[in-house]
Amino acid sequence: MKVPDSLKPANREEERLLAALDSNRLPQHIAIIMDGNGRWAQRRHLPRVAGHRAGVQSARTVIETCARLDIPALTLYAFSLENWRRPKAEIDFLMRLLREYLRKELPVIHRNNIRLLIIGRPDQLPAAVRGDVERAMAQTAENTGMKLIVALNYGGRAELVDAFNRILDGVRHNGLNGARIDEGMISQHLYTAGLPDPDLLIRTSGEMRVSNFLLWQIAYAEIYVTYTLWPDFTRTRLYEALLEFQKRERRYGGLAETRRRVTA
Repeated sequence: MKVPDSLKPANREEERLLAALDSNRLPQHIAIIMDGNGRWAQRRHLPRVAGHRAGVQSARTVIETCARLDIPALTLYAFSLENWRRPKAEIDFLMRLLREYLRKELPVIHRNNIRLLIIGRPDQLPAAVRGDVERAMAQTAENTGMKLIVALNYGGRAELVDAFNRILDGVRHNGLNGARIDEGMISQHLYTAGLPDPDLLIRTSGEMRVSNFLLWQIAYAEIYVTYTLWPDFTRTRLYEALLEFQKRERRYGGLAETRRRVTA
């Protein structure tokens, strides 16, 4: 693919991978489960919080790279509803790290014309965190480039519960007697309403599970699992995931064209 100046390769491997990418077959929406911060720190005999801080650099690299590749949407799984079960000291650090990231990276987000969106239950976050998140979304609301969706205080089952309750509220308040729930109606009431479903789901650290992430939206997503821990997920690793995506034949439950011709 033609290489933008902002994506000049840092090494020969990165150059090889980038040259092999087909710019016409990139995903429209990438979702990432950023896993492995704690193990990265443990292997280096560091506190877990050191892994979280190292993971911020990987997030920065992936966000900027996807924006410059003109990927329309990128969703990062930042903090789940289940993460509240972690030690309070670790949770407090994660909240501080999020606020620090928003303050430091907002100019970069603006420079890349990225619009920030939050999905989940942000109303349950600490007030200071919620305020920073709301300001960041407001300041990027007019940006027309990639949508950066951060799943914050998020759970896939909770999203479905909230969607069904919004539908129920609509029936109660708008008198939608006889209305039937279909896939379109559910999609319109999800946190991600108006966004394309992810066509590529990346999970780092080698775990083979989706961890309650975008349960409705990833129904037909291609899943790419790497044993790379999140702080080690570089631009090269992202290119590898994109190349693997481009090798796959997406049939959405149907048959490949060549197979249909043979068996017809």
